[in-house]
Amino acid sequence: MSTRIASILLTAGLLAAAAPAAQAQAPKKTAAKTAAAKAAAAKTAAAKAAAAKAAAAKAAAAKAAPAKPVAAPAPAPAPLTEAEASAGVKDALTKGVTKAVAFASEKDGFNLNDDIHIPIPQDMVLMKTTLSAIPGMSTVISTFETQLNRAAEAAAPKAKDIFLSALTNMSLTDALALVTSSSTDAATQFLRKSTEQQLVTAFKPDISTAINQVGAEAAYTKMTTQYNRIPLMTPVQTDLAAYTTQKTVDGIFILMAQEEAKIRKNPAARTTDLLKRVFGGK
Repeated sequence: MSTRIASILLTAGLLAAAAPAAQAQAPKKTAAKTAAAKAAAAKTAAAKAAAAKAAAAKAAAAKAAPAKPVAAPAPAPAPLTEAEASAGVKDALTKGVTKAVAFASEKDGFNLNDDIHIPIPQDMVLMKTTLSAIPGMSTVISTFETQLNRAAEAAAPKAKDIFLSALTNMSLTDALALVTSSSTDAATQFLRKSTEQQLVTAFKPDISTAINQVGAEAAYTKMTTQYNRIPLMTPVQTDLAAYTTQKTVDGIFILMAQEEAKIRKNPAARTTDLLKRVFGGK
């Protein structure tokens, strides 16, 4: 019994001794937390102060730096002169003639191009239908149409100088109006209107020679001789040279118009500084 009482008294004594120690430890923990919070706040304040200082220094540097010069706008191009317009239009037409003639003079340049193919003359259509029923004449007729196109292809190279010489008739005022026109083939149509009859007259001898060389004249004679013997039929008397000349000139103008349209609409087709200057502002 005495032993048990002694144990109780010993336990109570130990508890009484630990209580003051625990009470002394609590203020130390609170003080540590307070110190840590103050240190964090001081660190944050220091960071903000440093950032504000850096921002102020950057703003001061930007303010002190000289302003970048503003680039002056590019000067507007000088107005196109009549002389430039004339030279540009003639350059465009020269290129158009050169390319048109080169294309037309190739084999099948007329024959296989639907835009410029030369058909059998309209006043020979009835003859064509009638003679097709006669054995052997169908081949002559189909060959004849091809021969007309071959004649145009053979004579086309000689058209170049004839067409180029016609460009001298263009005035300065006309050229300026043509450059500013909204039509993609204005220059070509102007040249055609002012020089077509002269071109046809000058070109006809070359076509006549080509018609004979390719055999179209002989085929025509054979067909008309056969047809004109048929009773009650109106004789066919086509001026083959005149017809083929006109169709050849028409074809070359069509090709020229296509080339002019490329120069006006496609910057890549303006292959000289003059063409870029004259047609680049449209």
